Amino acid sequence: MKYKLSAALLSAACTPAYAVINETLPDIVVTATRTAQSADATLASVSIITRQDIARSQAQSLPDVLRGVAGLTISNSGGAGKATSVHLRGTNADHILVLVDGIKVGSATTGTASFQDIPVAQIERIEIVRGPRTSLYGSEAIGGVIQIFTRKGGGALTPSFSATAGSYGTFNSMFGLSGGGEQGWFNTKLNQQGTSGFNACRGSLAAGCFVNEPDKDGYRNLSLGLRGGYRFDNGVTADFNALQANGANQSDGSIFAGNEAKSVQQVLGGSAYFAAAEPWHVTLRAGHSRDDSDLFFNGLHIDRYNTQRDNLTWQNDIVLDDRQLLSAGLDYQQDRIESLRAYAQTARSNRALFGQYQGSFGAHSLQVSARRDDNQQFGGHDTAGLGYGYAVNDTLRLTASYGTAFKAPTFNQLYYPGFGSATLRPELSRSFEAGVGGHEASYKWSLHAYQTDITDLIGFDASFTPVNINTARLKGLEGQLQTHLADWDINGTLTLQDPRQTSGANRGRLLNRRATETMRIEAAHGFGAYRLAGSLYAEGRRFDDLANTATKRLGGYGLLDVRAEYRIARDWQAQGRIDNLLDKKYETAQFYNQAGRGLYFTLNYQPRN
Repeated sequence: MKYKLSAALLSAACTPAYAVINETLPDIVVTATRTAQSADATLASVSIITRQDIARSQAQSLPDVLRGVAGLTISNSGGAGKATSVHLRGTNADHILVLVDGIKVGSATTGTASFQDIPVAQIERIEIVRGPRTSLYGSEAIGGVIQIFTRKGGGALTPSFSATAGSYGTFNSMFGLSGGGEQGWFNTKLNQQGTSGFNACRGSLAAGCFVNEPDKDGYRNLSLGLRGGYRFDNGVTADFNALQANGANQSDGSIFAGNEAKSVQQVLGGSAYFAAAEPWHVTLRAGHSRDDSDLFFNGLHIDRYNTQRDNLTWQNDIVLDDRQLLSAGLDYQQDRIESLRAYAQTARSNRALFGQYQGSFGAHSLQVSARRDDNQQFGGHDTAGLGYGYAVNDTLRLTASYGTAFKAPTFNQLYYPGFGSATLRPELSRSFEAGVGGHEASYKWSLHAYQTDITDLIGFDASFTPVNINTARLKGLEGQLQTHLADWDINGTLTLQDPRQTSGANRGRLLNRRATETMRIEAAHGFGAYRLAGSLYAEGRRFDDLANTATKRLGGYGLLDVRAEYRIARDWQAQGRIDNLLDKKYETAQFYNQAGRGLYFTLNYQPRN
């Protein structure tokens, strides 16, 4: 497939990423290259989840939305609001870069983003890019990048409302208002959700959560999102976004780990886009994110882990001709932490220079990227990426790519009192990938094979101190299929992966909490005011520990969900779903329970223009 920058794509590419994703550009991807391009033209393995996909799934949490994405596995510690780890292509949970409206989020202490606390009601679109993207974004993107775009708005002044109630004392309500004129737009959403939950952990004093508390562990989340922008007469476009989610989560824990946590997830960002000259377009972006967690035990405040991240970006996109684009820019990031624990270091900064070339020559497409990161603690790191595509014909294309990446150790790994090791080195990786994809009028498919080798992988020695002793080789195959058959829309994903340690005491054993096989098949049929859908999600085995102990093996499982929709009137819709219809008992982290069969009802009000 030819890569060509049309006028619309060029405008989208240089406008702030989170200001251009809307219903008029449903097949545009910005995360794979930091510029907008057709989803069919990207050389990366990409999945896109739209607002319509989210609404039709009736999912109440971001992990539920992500479940079944090709190449992605999830482990959860006891239900809604509980700690959730996302693994992309078998990499560690802290090997995924997470962006919200172009702003990097996550905890500098744990190195992961709090997926469980990001409210679905605030999300417009999600882009998942598999494979290393450190040559564009810096540390953490060994496994890939997940970018979340919040609701944009625009058009006539429009209110919206939804309410959900169901099993386990679940409730979810959202009130929204959006609008705009020819040059401006805004959207604001207030969302409150919660659940009484169930017993999160079936542990004992010697295993699991190391306590025995057979009670219900509930969760509450209150969020407010605001996004707006304006296109001035001189051609400058400005955009602002703000999101804050306050969570309260109950769990089973001890005086050391706590049994209740109060959290704050906050993202603030602003950007400006303008054309410095006819072929030269500039994007300026500034952002601030917080990941705060206060731990309690039986009401007593016992600890605090607060992270603040500040980001600045200056990106320049220069159009060489209608088939070639050159990008270059500077990134700056500063992380700061605050805790009741005495960390030896509480701040660090990173400066980076990046560049990228994208070109198309007949049936051939090329992407070359490079980046130099200067980390305050670890010095300079150079990373690079190379992608190539060949269009066999109008409906079939072959791709291949290579990329290097690095991951700076977290503050916990380095400095956590009594645990961290300040001598740790960054983790390094190199990845190879080959893919093939095709499409016809009624179907679209893709198949990607990959191998990632990680050196200096951070593991643990006999005294449970983090050390650079491990290497790992991650191999896998991912498939995606979308088709329309006999009036049914059918979507399927398949992931086969083999993430193994290749050194150390556990050489040859699988990395923990990563299923070796996952599959999702969904079928939906609409007729008149009704829509019916069902999905089957299945996972193979996984181990809860790096040694792959037989007693730590978690068996495979399958989940069957069914959903229904009915449009009551033009602007009103009723939805219902049954999760885990067969009431399957399963675990994704040993000793931590998962929800059984659940019944949920939703009422939506959304004026249709």
